Amino acid sequence: MDWIILIIAGLFEVGFASCLGKAKETSGTTSSLWFAGFILCLSVSMLLLYRATQTLPIGTAYAVWTGIGAVGTAIVGIAFFKEPADFWRLFFITTLICSIIGLKFVSN
Repeated sequence: MDWIILIIAGLFEVGFASCLGKAKETSGTTSSLWFAGFILCLSVSMLLLYRATQTLPIGTAYAVWTGIGAVGTAIVGIAFFKEPADFWRLFFITTLICSIIGLKFVSN
């Protein structure tokens, strides 16, 4: 169950990074709403990360949480913010995914 909580925390990390990107692109009330989404996602992500670390090793949990956030944010950047999707970027995203899976398998 704690791994599921950790994955959800990582997805909320993607959410707060994405909200930050949208807040940067907009102005006025719209920017403020995206910033509010950033604060909400950040709070939920941290709370869930804290909950997951109650039973998972902190080093593993933090690395997986950060990895999910990095991979997810890179994919969102490619899909929605028109960031480049060249070979090397996709290659390193793939190696990061393999590293996250590897940490799951070697952790208790």
